[in-house]
Amino acid sequence: MFAEERQLLIAALVATEGRVTVTDLAARFTITAETVRRDLDTLEAARQLRRVHGGAVAIDRLSLSEPSLDERQTQRLDEKSRIADAALRMIPASRTGSILLDSGSTTERLAERLAAWTPAVAGDQLLVITNAVPIAAKLSRNDAINLHILGGRVRGLTSAIVGAGTVAQLAALRPDIAFIGTNGISATFGLSTPDSVEAAVKSAIVRAARRVVVLADSSKLDQETLVSFAALAAIDTLITDAAPSADLAAALAAADVDVVIA
Repeated sequence: MFAEERQLLIAALVATEGRVTVTDLAARFTITAETVRRDLDTLEAARQLRRVHGGAVAIDRLSLSEPSLDERQTQRLDEKSRIADAALRMIPASRTGSILLDSGSTTERLAERLAAWTPAVAGDQLLVITNAVPIAAKLSRNDAINLHILGGRVRGLTSAIVGAGTVAQLAALRPDIAFIGTNGISATFGLSTPDSVEAAVKSAIVRAARRVVVLADSSKLDQETLVSFAALAAIDTLITDAAPSADLAAALAAADVDVVIA
């Protein structure tokens, strides 16, 4: 096989699987590790992938890569809907409950369900706190929901409200449950997101809530982005759509995190 043909196949593998290792590629193509590294160098120079320790990742897996909210709202819709349905069953059934909804496409799916929420007992109310403009818009017409919008600067890419003022407001709150999104969840790096300002708000949400529930479809599992905002031990439940890998499952179990497969 010519080098150019092999490199095309390697580029296709990275695009499909998101990550490849030097060891696996050497075995797959019966070539030396040195030849694999030269192929990866060539492909990185052509902007087909990004070299990392031990292999390569797709360009869209870089630590600063972050699709817009509009883009994410068109991806993995069935998985996000199942996760939102499972999260809805965790809404407090008490006379006065409080939840916090982080920004994100999966938490927004939960908000769509809450837009039609009615209490089990007439007159009960649910306090919903959010830092997401689209979520606030979806919940604003439900009279059974007492909506509290955090103040701050709106980050255009995600429509999240962020900033030092937002973090300060969260320090004075103690909601029953926080439903939080993440760009990556890893056995060693914990929960992460590409933007440091948004990471600060997410960290404050985790610190504020009595119970932290992460809503993350399986594309986020075993992924790391630029800024870690919480260790696995800081969360209580992960709701996802597929079983985590063995390494991540072991780390979640060691951190006493309940995993719900929707």
